[in-house]
Formats: sequence, C-alpha cells, structure tokens
Amino acid sequence: MSAVGIEAMNFYGGTAYLDVAELAEHRNLETQRFENLLMHAKTVALPYEDPISLGVNAAKPIVDSLSDADRDRIELLVTCTESGIDFGKSISTYVHDYLGLNRNCRLFEVKNACYSGTAGFQMAVNFILAQVSPGAKALVVATDVSRFHVADAGEALSEDWSFAEPSGGAGAAALLVSDKPEVYQVDVGANGYYGYEVMDTCRPIPDSEAGNADLSLMSYLDCCYETFAEYQRRVPAADYRESFDYLAFHVPFGGMVKGAHRKMMRRLYRAAPQEIEDDFERRVGPGLAHCQNVGNVMGATVLLALLSTIDNGVFEKPKRIGCFSYGSGCCSEFHSGVVTPGGHEKLRQMDVPGHLKRRRKMSLEQYDALLVHNEAVRFGTRKVDLDLDPFADFVHDIQGAGVLILRRIDEFHREYEWL
Repeated sequence: MSAVGIEAMNFYGGTAYLDVAELAEHRNLETQRFENLLMHAKTVALPYEDPISLGVNAAKPIVDSLSDADRDRIELLVTCTESGIDFGKSISTYVHDYLGLNRNCRLFEVKNACYSGTAGFQMAVNFILAQVSPGAKALVVATDVSRFHVADAGEALSEDWSFAEPSGGAGAAALLVSDKPEVYQVDVGANGYYGYEVMDTCRPIPDSEAGNADLSLMSYLDCCYETFAEYQRRVPAADYRESFDYLAFHVPFGGMVKGAHRKMMRRLYRAAPQEIEDDFERRVGPGLAHCQNVGNVMGATVLLALLSTIDNGVFEKPKRIGCFSYGSGCCSEFHSGVVTPGGHEKLRQMDVPGHLKRRRKMSLEQYDALLVHNEAVRFGTRKVDLDLDPFADFVHDIQGAGVLILRRIDEFHREYEWL
C-alpha cells in the first residue's frame, strides 16, 4: 500500500492577541472557573482578517516552497470551515485564486463544526490512496473565526457568552497531503469514527453560536471513548497508554482535554491521580502549547494540536501520535500516524512559535472598541471599504511581509490586498 500523509504543514494565527487572564478580570469572571480553561492568550481577528485571508496566509509558505511542477500537481483543494461567507459560493475559490493554483483543480468546502478539518484531511488522504491521478497532491485549509459583537448579548454579557469569549480564537491550518509524507505518515486504515445527532453546539444564524455547554462536554467525553474503542476494534493490538508516544486532541479549551484524558485513563486502567497527571503533561501537554495561545479555531484546532505536538515533542526516533477529533452535532474520529526526526525538523522550519510571538498584544480598550468595529464585516455584507486607521499599529507590523488582508467588499465580492 502506498505511503500517504502530510508533506508540509503550517498555521497562521493572525496579527493580534489578547491576554485572556486580563480579559477574565475585565469581565469579572469567576476565577476558579476561568482557571479551568487552561488558556493564556487568544488570537483576535481584526476586521481585515477573515477565513479567506487567514487560510491563504497559512497555505502560502507551503505553496511558495514548491517547484512549478509540484505546485501544478495540487489537484484537490478543500476548505474546511464553519465561518463561511456565502450559502453557495465556496471560499475555496478565493483561496485557490490568491494562491495562484492550477485551474485543473477540484475546489470545494466542507462544514461539520470542529470536525471539518479532519473530514477534509481524511478526504485528501483517500484521494491520494485511490491513485486516480498518481503523483497528485491535495491542499487542505481549515480556517475559522470567532467574532463577538456587542449586540450578541445586549448591554450585559450573558454568562455563557462571557466564558466562550476567552476561549474563542481565530486562525487557519494548511496541510499539503501527498504520497510523500515527510512530516506525518498516516496509519492507513487505523481509524475509529463515531457520530450521532445531538444539539450541543450550533450556529443557527451565521455570526453567532448557541448551545448547551454541559451537553457538549458529555458528548465530547462519550465520543472520545467510543472512537478509541472503534479504533481498537480495527487495530486489536492498540493500547491507549502504550501505543501512542503523544496524543493530540481537539481543544475547545485545555480543561476539557484534561478531563477527557483523565476519564480515559481511569476507565481503561483505573490509573491513580498522579499517574494521570504525569501522563497528561508528557503525552498531551506538547499538543496544548500552541492552542493555549490561540484559542479554539474550530475546524483547525485539532490540526493545530497535531502541529503543536510535532513542534514541541521530542523526536529522536520515529514516534506515533494518536489524534482525537470532535465536531458538535456530532461526528468524531480517532486516528493516528508517525512522525520522524526529519518530519519534526521540517515542520520547525515553518517557525509557527515565532509567528505567534510576533503578534501584537491588544489592549482591553482596543478590544472593547473592536466589538463595535466587528459590525463592519458580517455574513452577507454587501458593500464596505474598510477603514484601517484604527488598526494602524497592527497593519504596520505586517507591511512588506507578504500578508493578505481583506480591503473591501463590493456587491458581496470580497477584494483583498497583499501587504
């Protein structure tokens, strides 16, 4: 069977971040409950940043590194998002255009809450395995934005809105999938998937979420166990504690991941608290590092956790990573793959930690003002010419860096500019 997996991988986390501990104090959130989020900072999407610009900026370094011949072998582009801008037109068309890809390419978009990035990745993997076009490559771009609006909760923020606010981030992960899995080689056929209908979290209107936080937690925990149980049925020798050097989870917030891992260790091994804590720090902690400084980016989050694991793990020899993906509504999957020392080094060349450190910190005054500016760009905006003056410092930071930003919308058509 042909090898398949991730040839190259990158993440783009925008230009601005907010210290979430400062936000929690500003919102008078309950300290203990906030600490359970295990969050440090989050990306804040500015009006000139949307799922298209974020996705292009994530994928561009990958595409630019390819030869003309290899770039032309990208025959599938899948965008994965719950932050789409149109009920019909796929954002993949914009991403394809601004990346300058070959027109002999299949373009489409998938939506399945936070599972979308995994859905796109698995679709790309099977496209390569099918060998319908030997040597072809697939580009998967998972991109999402959380925008909070003053109007969402009126003058007084609701409790649910407030605790969602510190964890809701923005960004995009881009994966080049091919038969040259230099970064991450998929364990072909080692998949456990599990899904059912549940009304835990949803977007009944384009720019706002609704849901039941307790139900979402229960569904996440249920799916974590059931996906691994199905994985184990397909890979009988698999052992949750022994088979995986690292574990990468979908990260709505760090505390949810910690709870899921604790449940797995208790249920499968009746592990003692200190053993669970040590195992969490060793195998799960590396995957949380980037997520704790970006926030939940929905479809891109589990891919960011995988990237963070490879970035922060120790790979003196090939090591296996188990991945758990969950999307509200719901669909979930446990799958795995192997990273070599060479794959670790190749990914580190993208310098995602350096990119995240270069974001500019946003003050709470700037952030509160942004909640009003966010009205400028919403789903269905017909016409706007963005005023960048309120964000001059952030724009200045990326001048000449080859970063794409949204500049205007004219009759629903979005127009972008390279800085």
